[in-house]
Amino acid sequence: MKKWYAVIGDPISQSMSPKMHDEWIENNSLHATYIPVHVKEENLADAVASLKNLGCSGWNVTVPHKTAIIQYLDEIDPFAKQMNAVNTVEVLPNGSLHGSNTDGQGFVRSLEELYGARCKGGEVLVIGAGGAARGISYALHEAGYGPITLTNRTLEKAQQLCTEIPNAKAVAIAEAENLLSAYNLIIQTTSVGMNFARKGMPLNPEKIAKGTVVADIIYNPLKTEFLSEAEKRGALLLNGTGMFVHQGALAFEKWTGIRPNTEEMTRKITETLGGTYVNR
Repeated sequence: MKKWYAVIGDPISQSMSPKMHDEWIENNSLHATYIPVHVKEENLADAVASLKNLGCSGWNVTVPHKTAIIQYLDEIDPFAKQMNAVNTVEVLPNGSLHGSNTDGQGFVRSLEELYGARCKGGEVLVIGAGGAARGISYALHEAGYGPITLTNRTLEKAQQLCTEIPNAKAVAIAEAENLLSAYNLIIQTTSVGMNFARKGMPLNPEKIAKGTVVADIIYNPLKTEFLSEAEKRGALLLNGTGMFVHQGALAFEKWTGIRPNTEEMTRKITETLGGTYVNR
């Protein structure tokens, strides 16, 4: 019987996940398909039950359901628990639903695919204090990066997040701006610079040092104003395309046991968005 996988969210028509997963399915000669399913918040419980009853083998979860879906799952992994958010659901052989979150690990894999271990052993600055900052900071810590510093327009939010990330500390934006040259890796996790969101930059990049790896998890546009300014100062860049691809690849691997070709997929999505590979 043909297996099927899905992504649920509201809205969902903009998702690039179906094209990505269907290509991986075809490349690996799997008898399966992957479809987008539009699920309103008030219909989430019914949707989860229907996906399970209709034989879906697993699905991805996007906004606004990443936290709300937890109550309908049988178990979640440590990353999902730390983030209080799930982006991947597996239907286990016994029928139970297992939730995980591959966002933070996806970022780490995208970083290492492009730059190897270059950023290990140096100081890390994470800009932002939301769900993405939490997941990335936790994944970086688990992978042996750090020490990690968090900065945010609202310092109290960064301080609160530091209580969840071992050995992390928080600094105000102004202090972070003055210390930019001390960081080997700088990661921008806010929506500042994203298409249709607030324009501008999360902080003044003037003191970014040459050779610093500067990442922005936004992939539309492929090169935000923050990345452009960092590039002028000799930084090495990483946009959000690789993170998107790798979080999907981790889900694909959980469902099928196969690790798909992420480099080629990153190249194709970059070209689809109007850019040229390589990601920097």
